[in-house]
Amino acid sequence: MLDSILRGLPRPDDPNVLVGFDTNDDAGVYLLGPEMALVQTVDFFTPIVDDPYTFGQIAAANSLSDVYAMGGKPISALSLVGFPDKGDPEILRQIVRGGLSKMAEAKCSVIGGHSIRNEDIQFGYAVTGMIHPKRVWRNVGARAGDVLLLTKSIGTGVLSTALKNNRLGEGDLKASSASMTQLNRAASEALQEIQEKAEQAGPIHAVTDITGFGLLGHAREMAVGSQRQDIPAVSLTIDHSAISYLPGALEAVRGGFIPGGLKNNREFVGDCVEFAPSIPQEYRDLLFDPQTSGGLLVAISPEFVDAAKSTLGQHSVIIRNIGRVASKESPLIFVE
Repeated sequence: MLDSILRGLPRPDDPNVLVGFDTNDDAGVYLLGPEMALVQTVDFFTPIVDDPYTFGQIAAANSLSDVYAMGGKPISALSLVGFPDKGDPEILRQIVRGGLSKMAEAKCSVIGGHSIRNEDIQFGYAVTGMIHPKRVWRNVGARAGDVLLLTKSIGTGVLSTALKNNRLGEGDLKASSASMTQLNRAASEALQEIQEKAEQAGPIHAVTDITGFGLLGHAREMAVGSQRQDIPAVSLTIDHSAISYLPGALEAVRGGFIPGGLKNNREFVGDCVEFAPSIPQEYRDLLFDPQTSGGLLVAISPEFVDAAKSTLGQHSVIIRNIGRVASKESPLIFVE
């Protein structure tokens, strides 16, 4: 909704705005000096798990993720809290404790925040990070010939819906929570190592984190480029069998636990996507599934793929080669 509103408003003309809202990037970037820029983002949502401490951790990891997706280092955060007037204060205490634990892991200082009385519990953070202005990753810029790499498994949306209906097993809940509470810090730092060691300029051409628009929604953002900034559109081919799916995700889809966000994503992105006829419906659904604190989608030069896998492995990050980039054609995204 916000995107449709912003689209009709004037763009900022401040030359220090390196990344604004015109390409739906993961965060904004503001230039402070020749070697320093700010990365800023905000995110908050209602609980998607029952345990308040875990929910706080997930909310923090999700908020931090946008800074990591830009190649930045989080430094400070402001908490955002909505809580019922008659709610149990201990629940809120555990949510905040969970969030602080992840912020401490990220070495990001929580320096304040704002709370309101609200019928539904809401929690998240506005996060500020630092980045070198010449090392900013965008969600656009993928080039023909690039390989698509993806960290983390997908399926958190359908699993959260199954949980709300009391149809999620303990093991599947544990795996989903572990994925959502895992910071993208290690993946981002490993990719930065590859970028810095490369003799040629910039083997990493585009990066985004997979969140509410699902894998295909964020892949579309990567594919469309930016006419305003003369970044050409490309086409992506994604191999559904190369993607890692969270335990229980396929069963959740087969059980009919389809979140509203999945349906919205399918309506919004569907015109840009063509599926091979042989792909079962449950896999098609999962590629539209809205994720919380998902992994990073990376477009990288093919000659650096092995180095990326090796370096990410050294950081204990599992990564999958899920597709490739080609010059723009129709459809924008093809799933095989």
